[in-house]
Amino acid sequence: MQPATFSFSSRRMIALLLAVVSSACCSQTASIGSSINAKPLPGNFVDVTAASGVHFTGVASHTKHKYLMETMGSGVAVFDYDNDGRPDIFLVNGATLDDPTPKGTIPQKRSPAEWNRLYHQRADGTFEDVTEKAGLQGVGYGMGVAVGDFDNDGFDDLYVTSYGGNHLYRNNGNGTFTDITVKAGVGGDTTPGNNWSTSAAWVDLDNDGFLDLVVLRYVHWDFEDVWCGEQVEGHRAYCHPDIFPAIAPLVYHNNGNGTFTEVAVKTGLATPAKGLGIALADFDRDGKVDIAIANDSMPEFLYRNKGDGTFEETGLTAEIAVDGDGRTYAGMGIDFQDFDNDGLPDLVITNLANQKYALYRNNGDGSFTYDTYVAGLAPITLLHSGWGIHFLDYDNDGLKDLLIAQGHDLDTVELNYPQLHYKEPLLLARNMGNGKFVDVSAQSGQVFQQRWVGRGMAVADLNNDGRLDAVITTNGGPAYVLHNETQTSNHWLTLLLIGHKSNRDAIGAEIKVTTSAGAQLWTVSTAGSYLSSNDKRAHFGLDSDNTAKTVEIRWPSGIRQTLKNVRADRVMRVEEPSASEGSAGATAITPAH
Repeated sequence: MQPATFSFSSRRMIALLLAVVSSACCSQTASIGSSINAKPLPGNFVDVTAASGVHFTGVASHTKHKYLMETMGSGVAVFDYDNDGRPDIFLVNGATLDDPTPKGTIPQKRSPAEWNRLYHQRADGTFEDVTEKAGLQGVGYGMGVAVGDFDNDGFDDLYVTSYGGNHLYRNNGNGTFTDITVKAGVGGDTTPGNNWSTSAAWVDLDNDGFLDLVVLRYVHWDFEDVWCGEQVEGHRAYCHPDIFPAIAPLVYHNNGNGTFTEVAVKTGLATPAKGLGIALADFDRDGKVDIAIANDSMPEFLYRNKGDGTFEETGLTAEIAVDGDGRTYAGMGIDFQDFDNDGLPDLVITNLANQKYALYRNNGDGSFTYDTYVAGLAPITLLHSGWGIHFLDYDNDGLKDLLIAQGHDLDTVELNYPQLHYKEPLLLARNMGNGKFVDVSAQSGQVFQQRWVGRGMAVADLNNDGRLDAVITTNGGPAYVLHNETQTSNHWLTLLLIGHKSNRDAIGAEIKVTTSAGAQLWTVSTAGSYLSSNDKRAHFGLDSDNTAKTVEIRWPSGIRQTLKNVRADRVMRVEEPSASEGSAGATAITPAH
């Protein structure tokens, strides 16, 4: 699949090239450690799927007609649905497609093998399938999932996207969920051709204390017999998204009474897109959360929050719309965090082989520099195709590394490009602290020798041991549970924020943790990756420090809170103080469980 190109003026192209050269010569980053890491220390991720009790196979329903959705895969959420302190796992599943499928069809799940699945984590670390009890079997050809407590009742709710219609499941607080889609008004446009939703994100767009919902849609598409690729049997390929029109996201404002109003046009978020990934951060440091969208084979989007409930798309002026050569690419997975510890959220977007994953370093003036070459990601990712991606500090040295699920979208890619592969191993790239990443996959466990058609990925500390784990989905294959068993004496701190004036999940809050080596920044969010939802808890590696000097929180409400001398190596619960309490909120910190 070849990338489409976006025309730039000569002046713009020169500016981009100069930025790349300048970055290569002069890039400087803040190092959290007392000295920059001298060598790439590997991790150790172990496949514990079989022993965990998670037995799931995604239904991709491959047909001879090569319907585009067959190659997209589905997402995963890691969240604590019953508030017992142990993260649980929710997996989205596809559905059977006929071969051929008539135009206008809305696929339906036909057997339990196609159900979405909820796995509850027991006290011994294994998981039990509680799907039927919870009422989360689902309908339709599932795609993505977003987790957020939309009604601020203390129990996280689920929004599941699909081809055909989306569903909101309210967490009843007793281990069951209720589908309230119709009452809430968030089912999406179910008109054939307009009903393909992908990733979604819960975020308080107008800062009224209630989470709103941004739902990406992929393309205008319906079941039609369109032959793409060589007109040779066995060489037929999935169609390039270029031949399908873009479509605007859906944006639902939370009315605070269990209902929502669609406001995409009103909020300025209605630009047609081919959205696959969404992530949140305050990139311009004005105190308001912004939205980045990974688009497939068209310019990437960066929506700046104007502070009045509306947004403006600034991808071109911020210089994240294209790569360093001025070309568009197949944007799929995304994450939006500060990787170089300079206090500015940076952006990473995965794409297809021959395109190189895009890393954009925040310049602090509203613009970004394409840092893929400088950071060493170009040679690491050139021949790979990435989907789920996450900044995570796997060894707790205070530097955010990258974990990426990989696999091409074309199951016939090797017929024409023998150097590329449909099934690929995971990628673990270690942050060296000098603005560069090094591939440590081969030394980080047997799991990195396996080849999967990787798609969704969610990251969380599943066993609360201070090391971040991952759950990964594959297209038409198993889901995998990976435990991080990296041997390290480094310390850590995990924070569970509870909002009161802000939304209860504190989505959009910023946390700055300072140790003897420097400061780290984290934006609280469940969005990011691809079609998936991460643990909302914020994890920090503290290197050799057993205490964080300060923990500074900027809540979405604007309230600022400072905690001092916070002991490490535990999961902590932090309550949002009232405005009058201010920094006195330090007394509100207690063990989560």
